[in-house]
Amino acid sequence: MRRRILQRAAALAFTLGALTTVGATAAQAAPAGSTYQGCPYGAVCIYPNASWNNGNPEHVYWSYGAHNLTDEYGVHRLFNNQSGGATARTCTGFNGTGCQGYLQAFTYIDKDLTPINSITLQP
Repeated sequence: MRRRILQRAAALAFTLGALTTVGATAAQAAPAGSTYQGCPYGAVCIYPNASWNNGNPEHVYWSYGAHNLTDEYGVHRLFNNQSGGATARTCTGFNGTGCQGYLQAFTYIDKDLTPINSITLQP
């Protein structure tokens, strides 16, 4: 019985993880490992208005861990230009709590940041 519960929990966790990454798009116009749309290689960038904003990111994050957001409303573009398979997550709470999905390296997503209060970068 316990094994069945654990199997169901694992299946649910996998399904929820898959659902939260739906919509991420690979940035295929330039090779991975280079600056793309103004976002330096190794960084995670946020752009306003769900666009590349002419290659001018609004925010650039370099370090692993949580980064709190303030006064961010509406749909923005988040681009993970990190290396080595590092991921980024959006979180509803400050300091990296209530995180959702994983944004894989060299992908972006257009997301409403109104309910988002932090992002995390992790290896």
